Amino acid sequence: MSGSPHPSTPAHRPLALLVVLLTVLAGVLVPAEPAQAAANTFTLGATRYDTGGRALQLHGLGIVQAGTTWYGFGEDKTGETTANTSFQDIPCYTSTDLANWTHQGVALAKQGSGDLGPNRIVERPKVLYNATTRMYVMYLHIDNTSYSEQRVGVATSPTPCGPYSYRGSFQPLGNQSRDIGLYQDTDGSAYLLSENAGRSLRIYRLSADYTSVASAVATLPNYESPAVIKVGGTYYLLASHLTGWATNDNVYATATSLAGPWSAFRNFAAPGTNTYNSQTANIITVQGSTATTYIYAGDRWTGNAMGDSPLIWLPLTIRGTTVNLGQYPSWNLDTAAGTWSANSGLPSATTHVLKNANSSMVMDASGASTATGGKIIQWSAHGGTNQQWRLTKLSDNVFTVVNVNSGLCLDVPDGSTASGTQLQQWTCTGAAGQQWAADLVGSLTGSQYVLENVNSGLVIGVAGSSTASGAQVSQLGGTGASSQVWTIS
Repeated sequence: MSGSPHPSTPAHRPLALLVVLLTVLAGVLVPAEPAQAAANTFTLGATRYDTGGRALQLHGLGIVQAGTTWYGFGEDKTGETTANTSFQDIPCYTSTDLANWTHQGVALAKQGSGDLGPNRIVERPKVLYNATTRMYVMYLHIDNTSYSEQRVGVATSPTPCGPYSYRGSFQPLGNQSRDIGLYQDTDGSAYLLSENAGRSLRIYRLSADYTSVASAVATLPNYESPAVIKVGGTYYLLASHLTGWATNDNVYATATSLAGPWSAFRNFAAPGTNTYNSQTANIITVQGSTATTYIYAGDRWTGNAMGDSPLIWLPLTIRGTTVNLGQYPSWNLDTAAGTWSANSGLPSATTHVLKNANSSMVMDASGASTATGGKIIQWSAHGGTNQQWRLTKLSDNVFTVVNVNSGLCLDVPDGSTASGTQLQQWTCTGAAGQQWAADLVGSLTGSQYVLENVNSGLVIGVAGSSTASGAQVSQLGGTGASSQVWTIS
C-alpha cells in the first residue's frame, strides 16, 4: 500500500484550500481576453486610429490574412503634403476584425541611401505569402521624386510584419512601372499588375518564388492603382484613371481568364461621384461562416495632410458580371460570419415616389396601364398609384421596384444590355433585369440615388435629359447627369 495520505484526510486539506485560493486569485488578477463584438461599425470618411490613438497609415493598402489575423501595410504619410511624399517607412498593423488595428512596428525601414533612402518614392506596398518558400513577399512602386525611374521593388520576410529584407528593384520585362497591385490565384500562382507609365496596364505572371517576373499575361488600356479578385470563375479588375492625387470615376472590367479577353471598362460607383471621392487601393476578401464579403479599400487623398487622408472602405455588390459600390455613411461588418449590413445610405423597403432630379417629374407607368409591357415614362406628379413604387430589398443594396397600381415589376425588356432601352413593367420573375442597385449620391443624409440594373450595369435615366411630360425612362450609360438621379421619397 502507498504511504501517501488519502485525499480526504485532514493532512491534505490545507493544500487543497491553498490550490482553491490561488485559482480564485488567478481569476481576479489575470483578466480574460475581451470578447470580440459580433459586428463592427465603419463610418464613411472618418479618420481612423490604431489602438494607440495614432492615425492609421494604411494608405495604398497591402493586406494578407494568416489564420484569423489580418496584417495591414501602408504608406506612412505622417506630416506629409503632396508637395513632398518622400519615403518614411512601411508600417505593419494587425487586426482580427478589420476595424481595430494594432501597430506592430516597421515592416520596411528607410535606409541611408539607395531605393529606400532619402528623397525617394516608395508606394503601394502589396504582400503575398508563398506557401512553398514559406516567405512573405512585398512588392512596391519605387521611384525618384520626379517619377522618372518607374521601377518595382521586392522585399521578403519569413514573418508577416517583418522586418523585410529589401532585394532590389527592376522594370518588369523592360517596361516602366508605377502604381501596382498583386493577385494570388486559387492555384497558388501569383501576378503583378503594373501601370506602364501612361501607356497601358499590364498583367505579369510571377516566378514560383514570387520574387521576379516570369512572363507577360495581358495588356489592357491605360489605368493605374489596380486590384483583382476572383468570384466563382470570373475575375474582376478594379482600377483608376490617371489623374494624379485628384480622384476620378474608377472603373472595372471582367474576364474568365487573366489573359483575357477582358470586357470594356465601366464605372463601379455612381457616375460623377469620383468613386465617392476616393481611389482604389485594394480589395479585401472576408470569408466567413455564412457568406463572403468583398470590401473596396480606397484612399481619399488630403493634399495638405496626407497622413490624415481618410480610408474609404465600403462593401462591394457583385452579381454576375456587374460590380456595384454603394455609398453607406455607416455600415456594419461581421468578419466571423462574412456578412455586412448598412445602417444608412439605403431607401426604406416601402412605397415611394421616384422624382427625377433634372425635370422634377416622377416615374410613371404610362396611362396607368396594368398590362405587362406597359411603358415607363416621366410625368407631372398627381398622386396616382401608377406613380407609386414599392421597393423590396433582396440583399446588399439590391431592390425590386414594383408599381403599386399594376403589381408589376420595373423591368428591362428581354434582359437587354443595350443603352437607350426604354423600361417597362412586367410580371415579377426575380430575373437580374428586374433587380436594381441603389447608390446614394449628393448629401450623405439625403435621399437621392442612382439606380443601376444588376443585369446590364446601366442606370435609370430620362432619355435625352428631357424635361417634357411623357419622355421615356430608359437604361443608359452612366454619365453623372442629374437626369440619371432620382429622389426616393
